[in-house]
Amino acid sequence: MTEITDVDALRRAMAENAEQPEGPARNARAEELLAAAEKLNVPLAVIEALGHQLKVYNYSSEKGKMFVPFARLLRMWDERPEDFDEYEAHSLHWVFKWVSSGMLDQPHIPLASIEKWLGEMERRYRLAGYSEAAVRSAEHSVAAHVGDVARAERAYAAWLAADRDAMSDCHACELHGQGWWQAELGRDEEALELWLPVLEGRYTCAHEPHTALASSLVPLLRLGRLDEARANHLRGFRLVRAMESMRGAYAEHVEFCALTGNEARGLELLAERPAYFTDDGQPQSRLDFLSVVTLLMDRLTALGLGDRLVPGPVGREWTARELAAHARADALALAARFDERNGTAHVGDRARARMARKPLVERLPLGVRSVGPAPVPAPPPPAPAPVDGQPDLPALLAEARRLSDHLRPHAVEAWAAVARAAEGVELDPRDRAEIADHEAMGLGPAGAELFEQAAVLYAEAGDPGEALAARARAAYVRALGGAVAEAVAAVEEPYEEVLALYAAGGTGTRQTAAVLMGRARILLRRAHAAETAGAAEGPGAEAVYGAEAVYGAAEAAVREVLALVEGRTGEDVRLAARAAEAQAMLAELAGLRGDLPAAVRLFARGAAAFVAAGLPWFAVEYEARLASLAHHLGDMAEAERALRAALEHGGAHLEAPGRAQLHLQLAELLGNRDEAVEAARHALEAAHWADEAGQSATLGAWARQQLGGFLLRQGRWAEAAEVLESALPDLTAETHGDGAIVQTQWWLGDCLSELGEHRAAAERRLQAAEIARTWPEQQDHATLAHLAGESLGQAGLTAEADRAYALAGELWRALGNPQGLVRSLRARAWLALRTQDGIAAARALMAEAFQECATARDEAPDEESRQRFVTELGHTHRQFGDLLARAATESDTGAPPPALFDEALSQLRRSSRVFASLGDGALHSRTDAELTAGWLEIELGRLTEARARARAVLTAYDGYDGETVRSRRAEAEHLLRVAADDRG
Repeated sequence: MTEITDVDALRRAMAENAEQPEGPARNARAEELLAAAEKLNVPLAVIEALGHQLKVYNYSSEKGKMFVPFARLLRMWDERPEDFDEYEAHSLHWVFKWVSSGMLDQPHIPLASIEKWLGEMERRYRLAGYSEAAVRSAEHSVAAHVGDVARAERAYAAWLAADRDAMSDCHACELHGQGWWQAELGRDEEALELWLPVLEGRYTCAHEPHTALASSLVPLLRLGRLDEARANHLRGFRLVRAMESMRGAYAEHVEFCALTGNEARGLELLAERPAYFTDDGQPQSRLDFLSVVTLLMDRLTALGLGDRLVPGPVGREWTARELAAHARADALALAARFDERNGTAHVGDRARARMARKPLVERLPLGVRSVGPAPVPAPPPPAPAPVDGQPDLPALLAEARRLSDHLRPHAVEAWAAVARAAEGVELDPRDRAEIADHEAMGLGPAGAELFEQAAVLYAEAGDPGEALAARARAAYVRALGGAVAEAVAAVEEPYEEVLALYAAGGTGTRQTAAVLMGRARILLRRAHAAETAGAAEGPGAEAVYGAEAVYGAAEAAVREVLALVEGRTGEDVRLAARAAEAQAMLAELAGLRGDLPAAVRLFARGAAAFVAAGLPWFAVEYEARLASLAHHLGDMAEAERALRAALEHGGAHLEAPGRAQLHLQLAELLGNRDEAVEAARHALEAAHWADEAGQSATLGAWARQQLGGFLLRQGRWAEAAEVLESALPDLTAETHGDGAIVQTQWWLGDCLSELGEHRAAAERRLQAAEIARTWPEQQDHATLAHLAGESLGQAGLTAEADRAYALAGELWRALGNPQGLVRSLRARAWLALRTQDGIAAARALMAEAFQECATARDEAPDEESRQRFVTELGHTHRQFGDLLARAATESDTGAPPPALFDEALSQLRRSSRVFASLGDGALHSRTDAELTAGWLEIELGRLTEARARARAVLTAYDGYDGETVRSRRAEAEHLLRVAADDRG
């Protein structure tokens, strides 16, 4: 550690410490620096070190340590105010506000002392000539804290009426405090209106919009503005995650999770900050945190997860139920200390009300991965009420038959309830047959033997037609298991028998249609198998002929079903379903034959028939397949219609995996049409339902990747970054392809760059470039290396940035991309200014850039290419001029070297001439260079030349209009005025 030997060294050390992360380590260093300052025997050094200590304490979990250094500072001011410079005198008065609010947060400080302090603050501000705005704001905080609403409202009004001055909090903090009070009174709309300039980023500071984003969450939920609440959570949590001092705001994000069905994410947040359970430097924020921990644990317990292990104070394991009791007891004990100090019950009442909040949304999808702690399946229909405590078996049977006869959802579950109720009860063969039949339906290929048992029972019950239908079902599930040939053979006997029985009047249309449909399904499975075999063997004439014969047999079987039920579908919903399914089967056959337009028409007909029969949930599969075919045919309008119809028709009966797939397909379709807002909504739904389906790491990761891209397109950088970071760990080359990983890293780098996180952006771009390095096509590798150079340069890593740009340049050269090469050379020239070689290295790189531009121009294959390289030459002259002017301005030799200014001006003139040669297409670039040259002329005292350039710009824009034109005209007129004023 460097020894502090003078005030300048102390100031450098304090500046370095101020850049460190919040927390005890930074606080400890501030204490060391105060000790070092005391050894210098310079009063101002001690004053500055005390001020630094106060600042780091305030922005940490050890706020309670502020009072001692502040008391010392105040004593030094009272004894020798002349030791304070203007800045430190201002800072001393400024910190009054921190100390007054900090006292409120400490229940051991008596309320009388706080009121006395408030009076002292008012007196000192008045003596210093400050307005009463900050004093009334502090008074409002005291009144609001103890629950004195009348006094708080008076102080609030006086605060707003007072003039803002040098002691007023920044606009962002003031608006947050004012909005907080409105929300506290239940005026959510007014609160959000006050916060809007902060939420939109018009006013910011070290802790804003961090706290406003957190405070806005519950008001937005109460108002039903869910999309905004989701966005503010993702944006806001990203800001507070690394800031130790923001436990109260962090708690509001945990609370948001508890109130929106995101309990699992709430647990993740708790796991990230174990110290928040015990840090006692600011009791008020600890009370806030423990209150929402209680809320979250109570919510888990209510979901039946009270015995689940959860993150809690270190040293032992905690279940949700145990942590709820512990957090509640600690929170209420803290609240009681505040209330005892305040003489009111307000703090305790607030804490209890917060703990008791009920969810405001059953489940609000966030887009980030967070598997719900308790998946809630769609509820089956209510069972009949038990009789005398026992299941009402006749009622259960009647309900199960009603559901199965009308093809309603949950029929299989209803028959399972019958089976459970019938244990130990003697049933007639018909009842037993139906129980076995429906149990088999839920088993897939494993249900063949149970279908055979059902057939025997149907025959015993005197229903030979239903017995044959059960045998046909047994054959079909064997085909599903891969035994297609055996199934074809097995179904022929029941098929022939049912036709004879139907002709003799021994069975009905429903039973006959069931057997015919079973046979048609089996023959369609054979057709699919033939198509697969044909594809493997190649398109020989024999294979084609054999496949067509199989297709023909399947089509004949399907049309036989249609002929049987034609004209009878209005009598029986089951027959209507047979007709609809037959249309869809014809569509499949058309697809196998390669007639995709016919397949689209027939799938649409089948889906419409299911809807017309009152069975829309059966249409979902066919609408989805129709959408895929329409997409393949380029009919995006029909694909979109079908996907939307599938989601609508599935409704509450659509299972999570299918719902996720449909939303994701619709998101991709809309995204390709540049409808990023709606595409993001569907990608969000896809991610949510993929999580519900247990497919977070597969389909969910892909949906999140797409969602992140759609958010990025909208400029929602923080939200996109959160989502993409959530997706990245689950994306694998084996499942998603390395292209998806590179694209995610690329997008994430773009987001981080926009957020000013340049080192992190560079890491993402370099990781993506490393993967792209192995690809045969190197365009992406070059682009990513170039972008990594940008980020490294912005992060101040000059040597690393130069290496990245150099790599990009080599790749651009190999790709035959002179523009990319020239831009990498220019970027390296700017970086060179930061190095020891400085201007000499920059000159060499710019000279190389000029040579590459000239070569590309002279070797251009056509006029369009030639003009593109001439444009690049103009920009290179312009940038070299700017670079030289920067070098002159930053010269450490005293006055800027005139020679460098002259050379810079020469480059700007060349730039202007190059752009002039390109005509109107480069007019804005030309005038930009002219104006820059004009300002440089003024710097050199060449006023006549500066005025000439300004007039040239005004003349160039005669007859033109537009935003850029108006802006350039205004700048030219300003340049004229400055040049005229300087002339005297």
